[in-house]
Amino acid sequence: MKIIENLISRYCPDGVEYVDLGEVVVFTDGHSFSSGSFTESGEYQVVKITDIFGGLVNRGKTFINELPEKLKNGQQLSGGEILVAMSGSTGKTGYNTLSNAVVNQRIAILRNQDCIENGYLKHLLVNGTFETYCFKNGTGPQNNISKAQLLRYRIPLPPLPIQQEIVRILDTFTNLTAELMAELTARRKQYEYYRDELLTFGEDVPRMMLKDIAISVSSGKNKEKEQNGNYPVYGSTGVIGRTNIAKYSKEQILVARVGANAGFVHKASGTYDVSDNTIIIEMKDEYNIQYVYYILQKMNLRQYAKGGGQPLITAGELKKIEVPIPSINEQDRIVSILNKFTEIGNSLDSGLPAEITARRHQYEYYRDKLLSFKENHV
Repeated sequence: MKIIENLISRYCPDGVEYVDLGEVVVFTDGHSFSSGSFTESGEYQVVKITDIFGGLVNRGKTFINELPEKLKNGQQLSGGEILVAMSGSTGKTGYNTLSNAVVNQRIAILRNQDCIENGYLKHLLVNGTFETYCFKNGTGPQNNISKAQLLRYRIPLPPLPIQQEIVRILDTFTNLTAELMAELTARRKQYEYYRDELLTFGEDVPRMMLKDIAISVSSGKNKEKEQNGNYPVYGSTGVIGRTNIAKYSKEQILVARVGANAGFVHKASGTYDVSDNTIIIEMKDEYNIQYVYYILQKMNLRQYAKGGGQPLITAGELKKIEVPIPSINEQDRIVSILNKFTEIGNSLDSGLPAEITARRHQYEYYRDKLLSFKENHV
């Protein structure tokens, strides 16, 4: 921080110039593609607004094989651009590291001019302040922000040596966070690999329909929940409320029945009730319920969902699923190993993620401090 103070005293003792964003970036809007040209794989990714999250432009699922003839200069990405959603999720901003990608309509592509460091621009814009500005200045049902309004956003523009020092300091925090995220991802993938290995069986292991190893497969009935009550009400992904009237008092497997989480597998135990958007699997005692829980997690039940806008899984569909059923001794052995893996996974969830959160808060503190300047009104 002392270095920054010395640089400010040297280069701009009377304050820093503030300028409109449009004075320091080159703006390009996204291309209006024909959706009929989209494929699930191909030569070029078409970046959509849904691909912008977590401060990054992420690998998506929409591609084309040939570039359109009317593609403008700047609509193809090479890395280092900042993309901003101009409709819907207005203001959602991400830094791009992709190449061989093109940008869909209603996304602004911003490239830095020589007067502003690329990294400095990234730290200025990929944060909640800029996103809030864009969102508040959007209009209409889709909350569209215009090019003119977006480019009127005011930013501090210190001399390049100050920008470069700020980037050096802030990149230290973001690089550390990226390393921790990579470690967490690697450990979770390792867990998933060993889990899948344990739950992969040859043809010698018999398969049984879920309906034949369960007492019942049916939807919950609860439609009323309270904030206060003696018992939890389980929904698609966990506890969603409380109730004073509990219907169940044994461990059961739950599957999200409808919506974006359709197919998500979790469990309930103790005394509780279950909402009507969740399927309950009550297991027969001769099968290890924890084993069935693990195998259903591995099977990706979302593949059985029907419908696009509101995916739905029915109890009838789940009943027909074939589950590999080894001997009870083998089920118990697998559960014993996976339970230990789960304990490790839970320790990761309370260890590394907590450290990642702390580093992000530290970054945000120093970012806000370093990017706050006295304005030179001359």
